[in-house]
Amino acid sequence: MKVLCILTNDFEDIEAVGTIALLRRANIEIDVYALHNEDAVGRFNLHICDLKNLNSLKVGDYGCLFICGGPEYAELEGNAKFISIVKDFYEKKKYIAAICAAPIILGHLGYLKDHKYTCFTSMNEDFGGYYQDVYCIKDQNIITGRSAAAVIDFAFLIIKTLAGNSIEERVKKQIYYDE
Repeated sequence: MKVLCILTNDFEDIEAVGTIALLRRANIEIDVYALHNEDAVGRFNLHICDLKNLNSLKVGDYGCLFICGGPEYAELEGNAKFISIVKDFYEKKKYIAAICAAPIILGHLGYLKDHKYTCFTSMNEDFGGYYQDVYCIKDQNIITGRSAAAVIDFAFLIIKTLAGNSIEERVKKQIYYDE
């Protein structure tokens, strides 16, 4: 299953790079698109260049949408094209994985209603769901992570969901992950 990620400036560096790197270690194909132009600059000045152009995106090619957190969430949430992509994934019951501030987008769309979820704790609002004080959680097709500190566990939950326990365990051994 292919994963789609769309970045814009002010993404949370460790959330983007950590998740992308671990998914690729698991041989999960993840394509990274730029909301604008062909690059994006992270919150801590990490430049990610030569990203795919959003105009060439074929949403149907992807089974999971990864939304990185950081201050970028506000620009993503205000972008009609991005929101239409999120809606497409949700309506087709494809996986959506959002970390830190990014679950706020899902909450504002009403997609966390009656779901267990987590997000950056101080940003939690009443989304009609059940906030969990954990690093990451999956409820049906929605995977959420709390913060930058949760990146590894969040990425492993995506790997387990998309590729299974054996692939998750293989990657954990590769990086000497101790639970």
